[in-house]
Amino acid sequence: MKALFIGGTGTISSAITRQLLEQGCELYLLNRGSRNAGLPAGAKVITADIRDEEQVAKLIEGMAFDVVADFIAFEPAQLERDYRLFNGKTKQFIFISSASAYQTPLSDYRITEGTPLSNPYWQYSRNKIACEDYLMKLYREEGFPVTIVRPSHTYDERSIPLGVHGSKGTWQVAKRMLENKPVIIHGDGTSLWTMTHNSDFAKGFIGLMGNLHAIGEAVQITSDETVTWNQIYEAIADALGVKLNAVHVASEFLDACSTEDYRGGLLGDKANSVVFDNSKLKRLVPGFVADTRFDQGVKQTIRYILEHPEHQVEDPEFDVWCDRVIDALQTAVQAVKG
Repeated sequence: MKALFIGGTGTISSAITRQLLEQGCELYLLNRGSRNAGLPAGAKVITADIRDEEQVAKLIEGMAFDVVADFIAFEPAQLERDYRLFNGKTKQFIFISSASAYQTPLSDYRITEGTPLSNPYWQYSRNKIACEDYLMKLYREEGFPVTIVRPSHTYDERSIPLGVHGSKGTWQVAKRMLENKPVIIHGDGTSLWTMTHNSDFAKGFIGLMGNLHAIGEAVQITSDETVTWNQIYEAIADALGVKLNAVHVASEFLDACSTEDYRGGLLGDKANSVVFDNSKLKRLVPGFVADTRFDQGVKQTIRYILEHPEHQVEDPEFDVWCDRVIDALQTAVQAVKG
């Protein structure tokens, strides 16, 4: 198989890149080269900014692919560019959408590909929906060979998957745990969530590549494991070897007193209970199993981050904000008690 990834080094795509190269795929990565230092051997890099359409068109002139996948498209205009570049040059075009595009709030917590797409809380999700609409119109009217993939919360070894964190990443929450400071969990921590390790996501994704039954389809790829946010934070604390000191805060309150996009990231996504039905994926990719349990996967993540200080990016502003939110709650309790 000959494939081209636009991106190829992110949380989701890095595991796919690694597994494809192990399987002997002829894989090209089109990116700016800023994160290619750790690429496995065998990847063929086309160094370019995908936004420079004229340059990219010259670089891929005369080339054709079995699969082209864009991991960094977020708006329809970017896919209009992809269509101009790759129409007639690929047998399959894969767009990475998002499970946050599903109906929010849900009328049924069990999500299938038939769940309506609607998210009034998050522009990111509405943009993904618009991208899907554009591509499916091309498929219906022109036969453009589209496959849409919807990941949910996918993580790797480089970042701890959390619900509430600052703009500089998730390390500060782990640091608070290590210092026995209280850690904020949105809501009461009992809503249901799904964490998917990127190595498991990669298996499902690769199974859709070159799959004639996946053309014209939208497919979600997640683990079948369901965990609560309390269990998620407990697993992270356990991996760090500390006791969790949790403080539960309403998602609406967090949104109201923060400059972070908690309206989108929480109210439009993580504050909602979700359980994914992956029957369609398993029909298209027989034998698919996501076998990395979260408590096991997050231990790998914690171990890697502790061994790599460059991923321990501190966020003092977020740390102060956490203290202020927790102090405000305690003050409110005292005020009500009189």
